[in-house]
Amino acid sequence: NVEEVNVGQIMVIRPGERIPLDGEVITGESTIDTKVLTGESVPRNVSIGEQVLSGCININGVLTAKVTKLSNESTVSKVLELVENATSKKAPTEKFITKFARVYTPIVVIIAALLALIPPLLINGATFDDWIYRALIFLVISCPCALVVSIPLGFFGGIGAASKNGILVKGGNFLEALNNIEIAVFDKTGTLTEGTFTVTEINTIGGLSKAALLEKAAYAESYSNHPIAVSVVKKYNKKIDQNQLTEVEEISGNGVKATVQGSRIMIGNSRFMEKESIDFEESESLGSILYIAIDGKYAGNIIVSDKIKKDSKIAIQVLKSLGIKKTVMLTGDKKRVADSVGMELMIDEVYSELLPEDKLIKVEELLKQKSKRGKLFFVGDGINDTPVLARSDIGIAMGGLGADAAIDIADMVIMSDEPSKIGTAVYVAKRTRKIVWQNIYFALGVKLIFLTLGAFGIATMWEAVIADVGVSLLVVLNSMRVLNYRYTL
Repeated sequence: NVEEVNVGQIMVIRPGERIPLDGEVITGESTIDTKVLTGESVPRNVSIGEQVLSGCININGVLTAKVTKLSNESTVSKVLELVENATSKKAPTEKFITKFARVYTPIVVIIAALLALIPPLLINGATFDDWIYRALIFLVISCPCALVVSIPLGFFGGIGAASKNGILVKGGNFLEALNNIEIAVFDKTGTLTEGTFTVTEINTIGGLSKAALLEKAAYAESYSNHPIAVSVVKKYNKKIDQNQLTEVEEISGNGVKATVQGSRIMIGNSRFMEKESIDFEESESLGSILYIAIDGKYAGNIIVSDKIKKDSKIAIQVLKSLGIKKTVMLTGDKKRVADSVGMELMIDEVYSELLPEDKLIKVEELLKQKSKRGKLFFVGDGINDTPVLARSDIGIAMGGLGADAAIDIADMVIMSDEPSKIGTAVYVAKRTRKIVWQNIYFALGVKLIFLTLGAFGIATMWEAVIADVGVSLLVVLNSMRVLNYRYTL
């Protein structure tokens, strides 16, 4: 029973078995089928040290993995919870139809009652039997089942279609809002770029060796889970003796202070050095630059680089082709690095060297630039992105690499960390809305025709049943088309 398994316990996954819980591979290599979660058609290779997600299928090798999350916190549990909760968040069209049905139903009942009573009293030769029959036909035809059933089903089908493509939408309201996007805002690291940094350069001054500078930097960064910090520790590739590390303090958006082997280390961006009154030499190298000071004196820098995701450029191009008026990138990185990425991806506006609170201020400014009906989405992956995700009209989190807090707050989750999936989500949203409005026009049109025929006594009870049950079946079948459409960019 997976509910009885605790974090840290070991599970053995044989070929053909579904992975029961999230874990980290400790022995073995294999290929796993992830399309149930991420929508990826190509299986992924995993080996020692890599994460495996619950719900995926192990294809060939035997894997031994250490459980990293409890059953109720696992990826597949979160996916199911999100899909279940999505049905409670209705789109404006759904809300309109619900309100319409509340008004429409009593009106047609009153009209049917008047139709049964007034003509026999006012028209010579009219009988109650004939007009009561006409009123019943009128009632059957006017039943709003087709509208009430098909509209929510259309949006639920859209949510299902998005899920099949590795996109979790937390409600029909967010799916419909995607149709009105005017401004697309992206975080850089982990969203448009891989988010896996590598150390490309180490520069020292004052006679300190590169190995010694890297060691002190790795010790200072060892408590941080920031991707840049992780890359420094990975480059050092030796065991960190925690007894030699004290007084660690991480300053969000700036850097880290720590005492390493008796020396006071400060490592971070240029803003951090200026704030601490360190006299340093600003580097012109391309990449993210970590400046390092030892006991108040500048000792050198470490340059780490991040690669742009292979589909980021396609994502921007697709969004522009879909009518999005403006694309924006917000990042805490240096201006020259941000401008280089923005130019390569052809992003309209780039804002760099931003703290988390600066990103929120910038999004507030962008929200004022859109039209009344227009929407803005923000795509991010880190804990520092959560305020902006919450403030945006639609917050989109990159699920695979993203922080749990970002995924919980976001309105949509891209499970495969592919920015191009955002374009797929917009395609799904547009097709969903098209099908929903097809259903509305068709159901109302057919009912209007048959209501008129029924009122004049032309339609029989058979036509009335066709106008009610037949139309309901047709719009339900039409709603199912959103699931069968193939979304390719």
